[in-house]
Amino acid sequence: MSAGRILVIDDDPQIRRAMRTTLTARGYQVCDARTGEEGLEELRSSTYDLVLLDMNMPGMGGTETCRLIRSDSEVAIIILTVSNSERDKVDALDAGADDYITKPFSTPELLARIRATMRRLPQPPGHADLQPLTSHGVEIDLSSRQVTARGCTSHLTAREFDLLSYLLARPNKTIAHRELLQAVWGPDYGDELEYLRVFVNRLRKKIEPDPSKPQFLVTDAWAGYRFHLPQ
Repeated sequence: MSAGRILVIDDDPQIRRAMRTTLTARGYQVCDARTGEEGLEELRSSTYDLVLLDMNMPGMGGTETCRLIRSDSEVAIIILTVSNSERDKVDALDAGADDYITKPFSTPELLARIRATMRRLPQPPGHADLQPLTSHGVEIDLSSRQVTARGCTSHLTAREFDLLSYLLARPNKTIAHRELLQAVWGPDYGDELEYLRVFVNRLRKKIEPDPSKPQFLVTDAWAGYRFHLPQ
């Protein structure tokens, strides 16, 4: 049985060859593309569980490719790059990536990131009993993964859904950064605060009546985040 289907988008043939050899040996089905344009075409014609996407490619760069993939697909995306700057990490996450790994990386690190990104968060306690939340003109329906706010309906990505459902199942309780990261991204995470900042901001744009003045997704300074459930 296949461990999952992975598309590698990278202009370096040696990296594509190494990825194919390494991942195929672990049970993954692997295809590759040399450019962002080729990758987008492949995603239109076939279904994948994960995309490994190089940030720095000639022509259409990784950030633009990521943004176009995310505009009509929920496939998991891990960005691969030589840059370790926080700005580049934030740019990748803002474009819709689920995770980010810096070259050079070891095979165990790559495999761990793939497993963490492809795994889904177990449903939190009481999730099945959560009713759609309607408050201040906002409706959050976890069963359909849809949010309606300001007259617009948005669909939650898999990672947004995991984060929001974890918070919503624990209303009015401050959840520490590390707990959130390990619950949503996996046990190997804990210090990647930029992940939370980006994904909370993405959720606020979808659920808050005024994202600049959040009523639901509240930041508790230096402590964590809390889903404020109006009484």
